[in-house]
Parts: sequence; structure tokens; C-alpha cells
Amino acid sequence: MLSAVVRHSARSVRLCSSYVKQARFLFELKENDETCRQALRSGSFYLFHNFSPLVRKSGSSFYAPAVTGPDLLQVLSSYGKDKINLEDSVLVSCTDSSIAQFAVDLGSFEKSALEEEFSGKFTDLRKAFVQINGEDGCLLSKAQSLLRWHDCHQYCSKSGKPTWKNVSGSKRVCQSNGIIYYPQTSPVVITLVSSGNRCLLAHQESFPAGMYTALAGFCEIGEKLEEAIRREVAEEVGLVVDTISYSGSQHWPFPTSSLMLACQATVKDDRLEINRSEIEDARWFTLEEVIEALQVKILPPKLPDGTFPVWVPPKIAIAHQLIQEWVQEQKALHGS
Repeated sequence: MLSAVVRHSARSVRLCSSYVKQARFLFELKENDETCRQALRSGSFYLFHNFSPLVRKSGSSFYAPAVTGPDLLQVLSSYGKDKINLEDSVLVSCTDSSIAQFAVDLGSFEKSALEEEFSGKFTDLRKAFVQINGEDGCLLSKAQSLLRWHDCHQYCSKSGKPTWKNVSGSKRVCQSNGIIYYPQTSPVVITLVSSGNRCLLAHQESFPAGMYTALAGFCEIGEKLEEAIRREVAEEVGLVVDTISYSGSQHWPFPTSSLMLACQATVKDDRLEINRSEIEDARWFTLEEVIEALQVKILPPKLPDGTFPVWVPPKIAIAHQLIQEWVQEQKALHGS
């Protein structure tokens, strides 16, 4: 028994040590331009074209290929681009073996030629999320958000002068006044509301046909998490929240960069007053109906009657995790 505890403890120490090593390495890359320049030479690059990531098919699944710096430069130089600068990239992460991972947007190059060269396809990130695994999805999510942020913050909001990007892309600086700008993310509450043995799922007009999900909305300035949840639920479906429990969080690249703060909430009065200017529809679903919706494939075809089956967001979305969490709780309560 003691030896098992020692082995577990030793493994925990190794994992902790590895994590600390990675965290310190990334910190050094962000803060030291010269160190980051050196890492660019041996790093790997995820490719984008006008913010759409390159994905490659492997069997029935898809993944985001990483290209080495020398290979990337060799390919790009063949297209007649004399001044290819890897410093236009942004630092995304690093591997366990301290290989820096970057992302670069190649929107100035011909899309079809790059796709042929790198044996992949530049795909809208929303579509890519459905196709690729969770680890690649997280990397691409962060990468696209950083690339978009730099594209939108090339000038100082106070002086109007150009801002300067450090090598890693962790900040931009206005050289005229020294103001430092850091990439920002917007907090969003996403809440699965339940009442007894039913949960509430909603559909917006912009959603794919048949997709229902948890309620969500941006936090307003000055709001606490709990206040934002109560306001959003009241605004969208006219319900008063009784209890709130935190579930988890997720970075989400849409519309630009959001931090999804996921919670479960309960209500006592379940009479809906849907705000049609906010959402198109909202319904109470039983456990059986939710389980059935979880089994429907993403973007399903029409049913014989011309309607679409109800389905929920893919596994990579934290809304899916919220719904699964509620399902498991219900099964535990009812012994099924």
C-alpha cells in the first residue's frame, strides 16, 4: 500500500515538474524577444488563411498539421515572396519536449496553391471544430483569437500611431507613448437552466436548423458572474433563478475571443416568457428527450415531415459538457 502511494506521489511530482517547466519556458518566450526568435527556428507552425485553419484528413478523422519553420520558409520562398518573416506569427503553446508552437496567417498567398502544397484544406473554424479532436481544437481556438486580435489592434487607440508587436505576440506597444496593449477576452456566462426533472434549451435564428443549447450572454461591465446569469435568464426566457452552481470554463474563439463561464441553475417557476428579439425558441426537455438529442449527429438531414431533429452542440463545446453533466445527475437521482 505504501509503495503504491509513493509511486503515485512520484508520478504527481513528475507531472507537476513537467507543467512548471512548460509554464516557465512559455513565460520566457513571451518576455524575451531574442529567446523567442531562436525558438522560431526550431518551432512548429499551424497555418491559417484569412483566419481559417489548415486541416488534414486522416482516415475518417481530421487534424491540424504542424509545419516546421524551415519547411514553411522553403515553400513560401518558392512563390516569389522575398521577405518572409516568421515573426509575423503568434506563440500558441509548446510541446512536452519544449518545442515552441506558433500560428501564422498566410492570407497574402494563393489559397489553393498552399492547400495543394501542404495536403490540406483551409476550413472555417466553426466547421473545423466539428471535425477535429479536442486538443487541436483548443490550439486553433487560441491561435485564431490571437491572430484576429493583432489584426484589429495595429494602431494605438489614443495616439492613432502604429503599434509594435513583440516577437511572441503576447502584447503590442505604442512607440509614441509607451502604452502596452495585451490580448483581451470577453467573459460570457453559459447556463443550463433546470426545473425538477426537465432542463431548458434554446434556439437562436443564427443557429443551424434543429440545434438547441444552453442560454448564453456576455457579462456586462460591473457585473458579477451570478448577476450576469440572473439577468440573462430573466431577459431571454422570463425566469427567476433560484440556485447557481459553477461547472467549468472554456475559451471560445467566437465571435472574436470569449471565456465561457459554465454554470447550472435551477428555477422554481417554469412558465416561459420568451424574448423573441433575443432567441427564436426555448423549450423544456425531459431526460429522455435530451438523451435522444445527444445521440443525433451534428447537422442532421431533414425528417420525413420536413422538420429537423433536435440536436445539441458537439463535444468540444462546453455547452455539450453542461448537458451531459445534467444527464448524469438525473440518472444518479433516478437510479438509471
